[in-house]
Amino acid sequence: MPTGKIIVLTGPSGVGKGTLVKLLLARHPELYLSISATTRNPRPGEIDGKHYYFVTKEEFEQTIETGQLLEWAEYAGNYYGTPRDRVQEQIDRGRSVLLEIEVVGARQIKQAFPQTLCIFILPPSVSELERRLRGRGKDSEDAIARRLKRAQEELVASTEFDRQIVNDNLESALAEIEAAIFN
Repeated sequence: MPTGKIIVLTGPSGVGKGTLVKLLLARHPELYLSISATTRNPRPGEIDGKHYYFVTKEEFEQTIETGQLLEWAEYAGNYYGTPRDRVQEQIDRGRSVLLEIEVVGARQIKQAFPQTLCIFILPPSVSELERRLRGRGKDSEDAIARRLKRAQEELVASTEFDRQIVNDNLESALAEIEAAIFN
């Protein structure tokens, strides 16, 4: 049986990673989407175990101490991380695992698993990224400002990753991701 691989999609908050992942999974159900754990509160409509595993700060810190995470990072005042056992189980079954994670976590995965395909999703421009963040209507002004500041730092890191894809047009960005994964 072939061994699965890890594929990471990373990039700034609001760049469209979630939308691209949904489209990718709809076209390629053979991919397994890793669900991250987080200490942030669920947003309206989010379901525990489907969108994230929502845990307390204490529970999250316990998973760090016991080595149960492949990667983890603190972002916007909350912890996010990838549970190790579920990813390993899928790889052992020969499935490729898709991780939609922040830049800090992507770096950790790439260091621990050099064969990982890491794709950085770029916005067409910083002003477009700001428009998208505001358009979501999910964050306070303070949170938007923090996300934009963080995005500036993350954009500089884009060249650290295997591929850089500008999400200016969903279909063309998706086609570039598919080419990177399947060719």
